[in-house]
Amino acid sequence: MMIDWGRVQDLRDEIGADAFAEVVELFLDEVDTEIGKLRLPDAGANLEALLHFLKGSALNLGFAAFADLCHRGERAAATGQHAGIDLDAVLECYTRSKSEFIAGLAQVIAA
Repeated sequence: MMIDWGRVQDLRDEIGADAFAEVVELFLDEVDTEIGKLRLPDAGANLEALLHFLKGSALNLGFAAFADLCHRGERAAATGQHAGIDLDAVLECYTRSKSEFIAGLAQVIAA
């Protein structure tokens, strides 16, 4: 499951429909910025912190598969196993998750 739509709906219900669109926009902007940092040559220096931030953000907005990959990468980075982290898979999962999320967002907003 790429997106936990139940979590997305819960968030919408918690903060209200009006604030939800703003939260989504902020989330995507912040995550896109952090994703850009993963592409930098020196990403390994802050990899654990970057993946931790991305995991937390992903969990808040229901990006289940992406959160899982970030969690696994964060654990590997914490133990110095950077070679075991497939950043291409993390980036690709975010791209797919974001596309699926945007495609299904109208249904959540309309609910």
